Amino acid sequence: MSKALFAGGCFWCMVEPFEEMDGIQKVISGYTGGHVPNPTYEQVKTQTTGHTEAVYIEYDESKVRFEDLLELYWQQTDPTDAMGQFMDRGESYRPVIFYYDNEQKEKAVRSKHLLEDSGRYTESIVTTIEPANRFYPAEEEHQQFYKKNPRRYAEEKQQRKAWADSRVGSE
Repeated sequence: MSKALFAGGCFWCMVEPFEEMDGIQKVISGYTGGHVPNPTYEQVKTQTTGHTEAVYIEYDESKVRFEDLLELYWQQTDPTDAMGQFMDRGESYRPVIFYYDNEQKEKAVRSKHLLEDSGRYTESIVTTIEPANRFYPAEEEHQQFYKKNPRRYAEEKQQRKAWADSRVGSE
């Protein structure tokens, strides 16, 4: 199994799109990049641990390529917003593509350049590309949130869409 690690705002909304992709074996919500060992959701929400909410993905490279994961990632985030995603604000919600090796780094950089060159966004692409750090799985209630709390998840998705639509209209 290969692995990937992405941050793109609230991890609740990042799981379903990846889980639905063929070749994905596992998607885990959690935290990475901070200075507090074994952080809790309540700690990370305070924006004082240095952690970013992220999704850890295990996938079968014979069925899905890292480039495919990157393409889906760009569709889930606002790559022009460095300090949050949609209505989720703060460092713990910043957009990051983490890499586990030089090949992933090169593919992420290439993908970011392609997005920049596409003209799809009028603002600069600020998503960072960083080495993967220790990943801490979130508490069980945050795993597969979209299945456990479908109404709340639908509200989150709708709020993200409304936020995104309002940003596009203001450019």
